[in-house]
Parts: sequence; C-alpha cells; structure tokens
Amino acid sequence: MTTAFYNKYLLFIAGLGGLLYGIDVGVIAGALPYLQATTDYSASQISFVVAAVLLGSVLSSLFAGSLADMFGRKKIMILSGICFVLSVPVICIPTGFAWLVAGRILQGAAGGFIGVVVPLYLAECLPAEKRGFGTGMFQFMLTIGLVFAALAGIACASYVGKIEAVEYATLAEKGAAIFAAKDFAWKAIFWICAIPGVIFSLGAVVISESARWLYKRGKKEEALAAIVRSRGEEAGKKEYDEMAAEPVAETTADEVAPLKKDSLLQKKYIVPFVLAVVILACNQATGVNSVLAYIVDVLSQAGLEGALANWGDLIVKCLNCGMTIIAMILVDRLGRKSLLTIGTSGIIIGLLGVALLFWRSEAKMVDVSSKVVAQQRTIVETKMNEKLGIAVVDAEGKEVKENVTYEAIIPFPAAALGELTGIQNVKDYQVKVVYTQGEEKVIKTIIAKEDTKIEDATFKVKQAKDVEGKEVLPFTLEAVEVGPLPSATNGWLVTIFFALFIASFAVGPGVCVWLALSELMPNRIRAVGMSVALLINQGVSTVIAATFLPVVGAWGYSSIFFFCAGCTVIYWITAVFFLPETKGRTLEEIEAFFESKKKLD
Repeated sequence: MTTAFYNKYLLFIAGLGGLLYGIDVGVIAGALPYLQATTDYSASQISFVVAAVLLGSVLSSLFAGSLADMFGRKKIMILSGICFVLSVPVICIPTGFAWLVAGRILQGAAGGFIGVVVPLYLAECLPAEKRGFGTGMFQFMLTIGLVFAALAGIACASYVGKIEAVEYATLAEKGAAIFAAKDFAWKAIFWICAIPGVIFSLGAVVISESARWLYKRGKKEEALAAIVRSRGEEAGKKEYDEMAAEPVAETTADEVAPLKKDSLLQKKYIVPFVLAVVILACNQATGVNSVLAYIVDVLSQAGLEGALANWGDLIVKCLNCGMTIIAMILVDRLGRKSLLTIGTSGIIIGLLGVALLFWRSEAKMVDVSSKVVAQQRTIVETKMNEKLGIAVVDAEGKEVKENVTYEAIIPFPAAALGELTGIQNVKDYQVKVVYTQGEEKVIKTIIAKEDTKIEDATFKVKQAKDVEGKEVLPFTLEAVEVGPLPSATNGWLVTIFFALFIASFAVGPGVCVWLALSELMPNRIRAVGMSVALLINQGVSTVIAATFLPVVGAWGYSSIFFFCAGCTVIYWITAVFFLPETKGRTLEEIEAFFESKKKLD
C-alpha cells in the first residue's frame, strides 16, 4: 500500500467514524414516531430513551482517553465500532424498556469513544499539512451521518405508507398490519444504520497504531515503521527524529508510563487545556444542536406554515454539508484561527438576526391567561386503541378504558382577542399555549383557518382516563398569550439568518473544534485532556437542550438566541486574542510554543 493510498485510506476510516457519530445523534429522530406508536411507554420513558445515548457518550468519554493510552488508539477505535454494531441487536431483538435503554447507552458509548479517539488518532498520524483536511472529513461525514439516518427514516416511512394504503377485509386486520409495519420500521432504521459500523470495525483493523503511542510504550521500531507508512521514508524519519528529541516517559509494552518530574500545572499544560475547554464549551453554547433539533418548530413559529418549515430545514441542512466541504479545503490554507474568527463572527450576526426578529414578534404578544375560560372535558368515541390492536395502560399498568379518549378543550380566548383587535375571525393571529401533561412541559401555538369564527376556535389536548376515571397524564394549563401571526416573509428572513448561522458554524467551529481538541493538547495529557474537554462539551450541550423549551416557554425564542449570541462573543474573543495558529505545525512544535521555546510564525 503506497503512502498516498494509505493516507486516503486513513481519511476514509476517519470519515466512517464521523458518519457513525452523526448516525448516533440522528438515528432516533426517524425511529421515534414508530416506537411511540407500537409501545405503551410514557413520555418520560421515551425522553429517557432519547437521552440514554447522551448518558452512554458521557460515560465513555470519561474513560476513552485513559483506555486509548492504556490499550492504544487503534484498539479503542475497533472497540467503538463493535459497540455500535452490538447496540443494534440489543435494541431490536429483545423486548422491554430496559433492553432498549441498555442498547441506546451502548450506542452512546460508541459515539463517546469515536468523538475522542478518532480526532486523537488523526492528529497523531496524519502529516501536519493534511491534519486539517482529515479532521474536516470527520466533521463532513458527521453531517452526512445525520442525512443518512434521515434517509433511512424516509425509506421506512414510505414502507409504512404503502401498508396504510392497502385495503383489508376488516378494520382489525388493517390495524394489525399497520402495527406490524410500524414495529418493523423503527427496528429497520437501526439495522440499516448498523451497516457503516460493520465497515468501520473491519476497516480499522488494517490501519497502523499511532506512532506516538508506540514510541511512548517503548516500541521504537514499530513507531518508526508506522510513521514511515504515512509519511514516506525521508519525511517519516525526519518527523521520527523530532518526536524522539522530545522528552517522553517511555515504557515497555506491559508497563504504565511513570509520571515525569515536571508538574501538570505548568503553563505548557494548563494554557492549552483551558483553551481547548473554552472552545469546546462555547462550541455547544452556540446552540447548534438545539437549533438542528427544533428548527422545524422554530421556523413554524417564525411564520413558515406547514411544508414550508420542512423546506427551510432541508435548505439549512444541505448548506451545512456544502459549507463543511469548503471548510475542508480552506482549513489548511487559511488556518484554524482565521476560520474560527470568520465563523464565530457569522454565528453572532446570524443569532442576533434571529433573536431580533423573534423579539419583534414576541413584543406584540399579550398575556391573556386570566381571561381564558376554564378548561372543559369532553368524551370523544374513537377506534384508536382497537386500530392499534393493543391494550393501552397507564404508568401504573392499569388498563385504560377501551375505545374512549378524553380531550381537554381550551376555548380560544375570544373575548380577550376581540377586546385587543375588534376582528370577527382569527386569521393572521396566534395563541401560544403553555401546558404541562404528565411530567412534560409542552408549548403549542393555535393558528386558526381563515374562515374560523372566534367562538369556534378551540385548542384540544388528547387525554385518557383509566376504568376508574383516573387521568393517565394529568393536564395543567400554565399560560396563554395572543398576538399577530408572523408573516411568511418574517419566516424566510429567520431562515436566512439561520442559514448564515449554520454556514458560519460549518466553515469555522464545525471543523476547527476537532482540530483544537486534538492539536492544542500536549502529548503527555492529550488523551485524558481530550476526554475531559469533550465531557464538558457534552455537558453544555445537555444543559442547553434540557433548558431550551422551558426558557422559550418562559421568555420566548428571542431570549435563548440572545444568550447563545452572547456565548459566541466569548468564543470570538478566545479565537482572536488567545488562540495560536497551528496550521502546518507538528504537534511537537505546537507544544514547544506553549513552553515559550519558540513562536508559531
């Protein structure tokens, strides 16, 4: 295998790692509707299924660096692929909530290992001039992983749609067929997404171990062979000599490296570690994960009705992929510092634009909670339970009364709206309702049709009671606001600013964050430091995701986007004034910079 071909193969493996990381994040979105339709899990249980992948990722991130130092980068990469593949049968074959959660945790663990070890491996194994492109490939394939999971969901949705269109002799037969199709669909999505995991696991077997890890373990001949394989004879020996010139604590293959006499509190360790942590934390504080998760709902609230919001979502995600390609080309030409500066500047402008547009709309909303007529209950006969072919039970396992659902009816606040507007219908007006059902806080907007009279506009919440009349999911109305509905023009303006935000993120932080994580850390603390930094990154992401809807419910969308813009200002300051340019520099040169031995010109 020639040097050029081997380096391309490394990029291929790195790309597959990014693909798995993206699938890890996106696979549940397509499977969730069918999982909900074919199980009796409560809203809190479903939420835990979604969050379990993050729990697994956090747990594995804690140990990924230490395991990579103990067993090698290559072995942990193979382990991550095996964990991802094994998670699918754990999720799909057994039945029961515990198995489903266990499989999702295992899937998250695979993602945590990949997020730490693949960028670490690339930083240590790729030539300095290719390191940016290689890490960019990881990020690009991460975005493709999101699309791959979505396409798997679309394929299975098409299958379910065909089953729903078939005519059956009886309603019971049709209900059973649809139930079986949905049960097959959510499992098929996971099975399809396991295919890249198999390829990644097998492909990682062929790559060489990191030369720097081998050298630290005292395997100097193997280290030289590994670095020559990716650099060529002359360049490989030159870089090996630079690596050998660095003071490194060596060990045998069966020993753990002893601590060096110098302190980990020295500037050459603390400064790059703090920089990496700040960058990783601010990367998630931009709100990018929450934006990608809720963008359809956000655009609907901004004024894009129905399918228009989905088109806006598609535009943004395609732009994300396209701009990542551009970032891969530019990162080793313009440099990390330049792209982070440009990217964070664009993010600030994009977030401020979105926040100001929402602030303009939200300023016109009026709280009319005190004027809303008390909620009513009405019984509506339905064939829903029979159609599903399953018995519905509440959280305590008590059977719900068959063929009966209860709906909470909230009359449109006609008197309040009439006093405010004097109009006779509700066209172009919205009512935001915040309520709690069970343990879940929900924010919904009533948008009535043009010919709907004020007195006929109502807001319905599906409700169920068991045979003793006990509510399965108690409903509590918390707030009601009324105001003009944003126009489609406003919605498209929000889409444009979101597009600027995502494009800027892709061309800057999206690619450079993985480089900052792997390049800034000195050799001695790289693996463990990357684990800690990534853990903080995921912690910030979790906090923002958990508080997104409550903050929106209490203070509106503008508040969350103003906050994220403020965090990005800190990101910009860090990139402009504190981050050194590492383009084209070996890891040893970067470490020497923090020792103040030489400058990175």
